[in-house]
Amino acid sequence: MGSSPARVLFFGSGAFAVPVLEALLAAPRLEVVGVVSAPDRAVGRRGALTPTPVSARAREGGVELYQPPQVRAPEAIAALVALAPDLGVLADYGQIIPQALLDLPAHGILNVHPSLLPRHRGATPVPATILAGDAEAGVTIIRMDAGLDTGPIVATGRWPLPVDATTPDLEAEAAIRGAGLLTAILPAWLAGTLAATPQDDATATLTRPFSREDGRLDAGRPAVVLERQVRALTPWPGTFLETVDGRLVVHRAGVGEGRPDDRIGSLVPDGDGLALVTVHDRLRLLEVQPAGGRRMTAAEFRRGAGRRLDGSVVGP
Repeated sequence: MGSSPARVLFFGSGAFAVPVLEALLAAPRLEVVGVVSAPDRAVGRRGALTPTPVSARAREGGVELYQPPQVRAPEAIAALVALAPDLGVLADYGQIIPQALLDLPAHGILNVHPSLLPRHRGATPVPATILAGDAEAGVTIIRMDAGLDTGPIVATGRWPLPVDATTPDLEAEAAIRGAGLLTAILPAWLAGTLAATPQDDATATLTRPFSREDGRLDAGRPAVVLERQVRALTPWPGTFLETVDGRLVVHRAGVGEGRPDDRIGSLVPDGDGLALVTVHDRLRLLEVQPAGGRRMTAAEFRRGAGRRLDGSVVGP
């Protein structure tokens, strides 16, 4: 790259991308010449325009910010081409990058992805890691191609997945580790001394966005699986049970031993709290929120209206 700093174009929107952007802004021998993020969107009843976490950070840092509704639009491509970047970096952006931009930087576009690719490609790699009960979590840096997280692997970082990890916990950890891994490998990547290795497509898995219905807790599944579901689907879409008193949101849960006389699908006392009998063991409800109520411990809930759920069966 000679004596001039490498010109970096950054694509990102969500909170996961902020530590990556900050690492690039702080790195020597790099110049972030532009940040591309999703447009500000209306939030709340009053429709107040709210920036993405990345665009807010870019404005704080005085970095040139681009927020095209469609990054593949000709005018958006022309504006980014004019920046003449040497390298692109993407993390949690939210749009497909067109081939014209993939081909723009001489050193390509590197994607910081929060899973051990090719496992958990796609939209929801962090909750998918928890849902699957993986022993390890990880972050992978790939050189982007036209596929969905299919590009060759430049670097991988891995660590043991804590047994109590939630999606926000794991996302925050992956963001910090991904930012560190990126800055560690960039000198070699820019020097052309670091090779990328093709992914093994035969071992790939694909994730998908979640809907509200994905949060339903099914007593026909083992308690250990439902406990992972509670941790993985926080904060979105959240997890819930349909009870005779209405929907009960489950914010935190644990696993307890079943009893010979347990009836699958029933709610039973669990010490001062409440548990769901599943096909294998019990799901202990540690923090809940009844319809129209506040978040509380299961013991608090059962001291009030929750006691009348003893012995009832959840739906559907």
